[in-house]
Formats: sequence, structure tokens, C-alpha cells
Amino acid sequence: MASPFPSLLSLFTLLSLLTLPPSTTQTTITLSLSPPAKPPHTNPWQRLSHLASSSIARASQLKHPHKKNSSLTGIPLFPHAYGGYSVSLGFGTPPQTLSLLLDTGSSLVWVPCTTHYACTKCDFPNINPTNISTFIPKRSSSAKILGCKNPKCEWVFGAGIRSQCEDCAEGSGNCTRICPAYGIQYGSGSTSGILLSEALELPEKSVEDFLVGCSIFSTRQPSGIVGFGRGLESLPAQMGLKKFSYCLVSHRFDEEPESSDLILTTGFHSGVTKTEDLGFSYTPFVKNKLGNDSAFEEYYYVNLRKITVGGKHVRVPYDLLVQGSDGHGGTIVDSGTTFTFMEGKVYEAVAREFERQMAHYSRDAGVENQSGFRPCYNVSGGEEVVSLFPELVFHFKGGAKMELPLANYFSLVGESMAVCMTIVTDTGGDIAGGPSIVLGNYQQQDFYLEYDLENERLGFRKQTCK
Repeated sequence: MASPFPSLLSLFTLLSLLTLPPSTTQTTITLSLSPPAKPPHTNPWQRLSHLASSSIARASQLKHPHKKNSSLTGIPLFPHAYGGYSVSLGFGTPPQTLSLLLDTGSSLVWVPCTTHYACTKCDFPNINPTNISTFIPKRSSSAKILGCKNPKCEWVFGAGIRSQCEDCAEGSGNCTRICPAYGIQYGSGSTSGILLSEALELPEKSVEDFLVGCSIFSTRQPSGIVGFGRGLESLPAQMGLKKFSYCLVSHRFDEEPESSDLILTTGFHSGVTKTEDLGFSYTPFVKNKLGNDSAFEEYYYVNLRKITVGGKHVRVPYDLLVQGSDGHGGTIVDSGTTFTFMEGKVYEAVAREFERQMAHYSRDAGVENQSGFRPCYNVSGGEEVVSLFPELVFHFKGGAKMELPLANYFSLVGESMAVCMTIVTDTGGDIAGGPSIVLGNYQQQDFYLEYDLENERLGFRKQTCK
């Protein structure tokens, strides 16, 4: 199959557009976090089907990422127009502010870059592909192209890139003096460009020599990505964050999204109130067993011990809940996936348990066929019917229980008074390998989530996000 990426030659011809030279106290930073405006659709099933298929496509890439030492970095991304949450960040001197999607499932921070940024298949509703906000390196006095021998080049390409830099002696015809062009591939699109060292501007804080991708060509990517994964190139790693946290407002799928805050915490403060006293439940992060040089190391794995529906323990194969010796299986938390993804055997067990406990409700086969969700039920009987739906609970190692609000796993579809389970699977068969469950942002709504990097744990509590 043909590569979706432009040739390196075509990338390097655009370097002329840049005209750049090669290259103990606690602080809390608050950023506004909001879902991008959701364009209206005349067909509500089309909207949900797009979100479902995008979630499945992203899960496929999360489960089969490229290794860091390949020419394509393994950073899956999510379409900008639907289902994500964005933050505004400033890059350069003086700062140029751009809105980027928050993604805990990838690490590289990249922005649409230069006046020649080209994005194909980006004609989403309310988005003009020819008028996408871009970062202009020429307007920044602090922008530098990353050199091949810069240690940060290894963050993206791995230690193997050193061999490509060994011939960088004066007069060498094979020498590439800049870090190679990157290519990022994901479930339903791609982006590619070059790496820069640049200033990052946040409220009351600046970060010098911040590694950022200057993307010049993209497919289905009108917005950049701010990677919050566990890689060295991520924003948390580059800033040395001790923790970060967010509370995602509910998806309204309308034109007036509300906003909430993304909290970044650095340093120490002995007098800070323990979050255990604030109603948080904690579960430890789990290291992927594949070890070093694995793209899976970027993910936030947690140990999901069991799933209950209406208090009934759902029998899920143990080798899917827990990582095997080959590193596959287990659960990751991902802000960039909309609907939670479950491998077929997990999904079928959960769906069948809902179907068993709700056998006396009226199924809506028509909505199931049109939306692709299952099971779907007619709730024309009113709120008293909906209130009797079984509760879905995720039980984690350490005793932490995530008791999902009903709206997080059953939602109204269309105008037919039908509700469907908003969890997805690959209808074409299991996507083998990688994590078995991807906990998406739709199921994270109205929870305050804390990624405690210093203590290697995830904390959460129910909270109405504003």
C-alpha cells in the first residue's frame, strides 16, 4: 500500500520557509479545557457512527503502534472535529497561541506549521481547510531547527538515530545535519514535518528549548496535538510535571461547549492537602511487560480487576484483563479516544449481561442497525424506566471503583426515544494485540481525573465539571 507521507525531499524543500539556524517549590498552572465546537448534523446516527468508527480506528492504532526507532513515530491521533478536548498554548517569541487537542495516548506535541501547511480531507463542517491557524516560525526569534546530534532527536526516533548522525563530519556528502523528518500515522489520518526547539508559554510560566513538531503536511488534521503520554517528548516529561489533572465537561454535541480546567503541577509543597482526603480513589499505573523500546510504554496502563453490571460480575477472559508475558492485554486510559473500546470477547460479555438483565425492555433493532451501537432500548416509558438501568462499574487494583453515571454508558440516539450502550468494538473481528480495553473520554465525563506521575497512580472521583 502506498505511503500516506510525502517524500523527505519535498519536506526539506520547505525548510527554506523557516530560515532558522539549526539547533523546589510547587507551582500549579491552570489551563482552560474545552471540547471543540460540534457541528450540527441532519442525521444524528451519522454523527454517532463517525464517532464510533473513529474510536475503533484509534484503538487499532493504539494496539499496533510503530516503534520509536522506525522512520514513523508511533503516535496515534484523533480527528479534530469530533469527540476531543482542546487547550490553548503559546509557542515562540513573541508567543503565537494555538488550540491543540489533549491526548494522553501519545507524546509528541505538534502544531500546524508555516503558511504552506497543507491538510487534505480536512473539509469538516465549520472548518475551512485553507484557513487553518498555523504556527509561523519566521515570526519567532526563539525557533530553531533541531539538529541531528541533539539528544532530543532520540526522544522521537530512539537511540538508533545516532548511527545516522555519525557521518556528520565537515564535508560529508551523506550527512543530515538536522533531525530527520517525522511521520505520525493513526487510525484515520496522518501528519508529517520537522522538529523544532522553541519556547512554550503558559500562564505564569515559560519553558525554553521545548521540543515541538512543525507539521507541514497532514490528512484529516486541521488542529495540532498536545501529547500528554509517558514519552520523553511529551509535555509532562519536558516540563517535569509531578501530576496533571482534568475534569471533562459532558459532551453536548452542540455549538456552545462549556469549558473546564486542565491543572499542571510541578515541584513540591509539604503543606498541600492530601488528595486522599478529597474523596479520590487511586489505582497504580502498570508498566507494560514488553520493556524498553516499546511504543506501549507511552500509555497509561491500569489494572482493571473486574467489570460488574447491575452488581453481577461479568466473566471476562483473564488474559484480556491482565497483560500477558508478551505485553498484550490490559487497560489504558486515553483522553483522545471518544467511546471506550473493548475487544470482542470483553464487549460481548458486557453487552450480553446488559441484554440478560434488561430482557423485559423493548429492544430497538432499527436504531441498532442504523447507529451501529448495541444494545439499544426504547425508553418511551419515561424517566422511571431509565432510572432502572443496571449500573456499570469498573473495579481497579487497590479497591478503586469507577461507578459510571448512566449517561456515560447509555445515551439517547436520534429522535426515536431510544438509548444505546456507548461502548464500541471492532465489528470486523478482534484487533489482536495491544491493550484489550481503551477507556475513552466519553466514559470519563464528569469525573475529576488525576495523573499522579510522582507516585505512579491514577486518581479519580465523581464531580460535576464546569
